Amino acid sequence: MGQQCEVCKKTPQLGNQKTYRGKAKYLGGVGKKITGISRRTYRPNLQSIKIAGEKGETVRARVCVACIRSGSVTKPMKRQPFSMQAV
Repeated sequence: MGQQCEVCKKTPQLGNQKTYRGKAKYLGGVGKKITGISRRTYRPNLQSIKIAGEKGETVRARVCVACIRSGSVTKPMKRQPFSMQAV
């Protein structure tokens, strides 16, 4: 699927976008009024990153930022750690 996280399977969700008019009460107005409601799509914030697979191979995947921040994916090691030669 095009807009789907490969880890948590998050997909676009439908919701409402509300348009307001007026001045808020705490600013001295009579309150905000809803003048229109239209449908909109909430899309996941997908990023194309390299992740480490099960066998240690590097795989490119589209993952949402919530999974990246939570640590659900592990990024591959870029290079082996530095070690001194035994003398």
